Amino acid sequence: MAAAAVTGVFALHGAPGPTVPSDGPRPVAAHSQTRAVPVTAGERDASVSLSETRPFSLLGVTWDDPRARLTGTGEFRTRSAVSGQWSGWSPLAADDGPGDASARRGGTSAVWAGPSDGAEVRIAAGSDPTAALPAGLRLDLIDPGRDTPVTPAAGSPAQPAGGGTGTLGAGRPAITSRAGWGADESISPAAPQYLPGGKVKAVVVHHTAGSNAYSCAEAPAVVRGIYAYHVQQLGWRDIGYNFLVDKCGTLYEGRKGGVDRPVLGAHAYGFNTETSGIAVLGTYTTAAPGEAVTSAVARLAAWKLGQYGVSPTGTTTLTAGADGTNYFGRAWTLGTRISLPTIHGHRDGYNTQCPGDALYAELTHIRTLAAQAAG
Repeated sequence: MAAAAVTGVFALHGAPGPTVPSDGPRPVAAHSQTRAVPVTAGERDASVSLSETRPFSLLGVTWDDPRARLTGTGEFRTRSAVSGQWSGWSPLAADDGPGDASARRGGTSAVWAGPSDGAEVRIAAGSDPTAALPAGLRLDLIDPGRDTPVTPAAGSPAQPAGGGTGTLGAGRPAITSRAGWGADESISPAAPQYLPGGKVKAVVVHHTAGSNAYSCAEAPAVVRGIYAYHVQQLGWRDIGYNFLVDKCGTLYEGRKGGVDRPVLGAHAYGFNTETSGIAVLGTYTTAAPGEAVTSAVARLAAWKLGQYGVSPTGTTTLTAGADGTNYFGRAWTLGTRISLPTIHGHRDGYNTQCPGDALYAELTHIRTLAAQAAG
């Protein structure tokens, strides 16, 4: 499909960060640009070509109805602000499902593109002749701001939290705090929410479905970009994931409320109220995660589950908070009690490819490593 050339003035979004002490980490404000993606008369194709933009490093496509899904395909390419060269076309993932109840828009996953100053997007409704694209398609380009020095927090012995028994002995791994990756807390002022039962019964493993081409020094900016996209573009109360992991194995605090508490996230539709979500930055459909990733996920999962006496190699029973179908065709209704591994992939509880075939294939290994960490 040919992309129509479009240039013009963008809508700019961003909020000033709060005043912080000069001797502490400073929040980094993200800024976004938005542009409508024109749809053809038959509502089955859409495209936009932006030959000149303000600098950005992360992008996504959003639409009006937060409950609508993009059932077709989306692709993008960007022009490097460093070399001036256009990238090849890459897919836009759009199968992660609804996020927070507060969501104002639906959208694809946010994708890291690196420093860029031009973008093209093309979207098709797919093979179903009755399918139409969601209304209000919009391209969102995000500049996550200048990199911030990151100092991971020191690990500590596991301690019971939120009513947990702490019967398993995995120590807390080093986790980069929100302040450490430069979170601008002014954009998400809502107080944190916690699991209604006060217990994490399972860990859900995700990938962010973005690029794997980021450097580990850029990872904090990737996290900031996802945070800004979830909050400012989609209208969520905070970043959806409880924790994030980069390809070098560095762990990051996601949703606010305390890494040692049962924080309610927005990562696994229908099962958020009993789980904690860990997302690996990047796409792992065919690219295998390295040992640094699997080890980091395992250590974090062992510690988090261990706070509540949950075995990382066991199974648990979760109650579906909505009607649903998973990637393998299993269907259920609201209130159904479902048995799942205590460490499982997003696709086990929702019809999505997440966390990608290659990362999903590592879950058995991750459970084994987590059991070893739990002792």
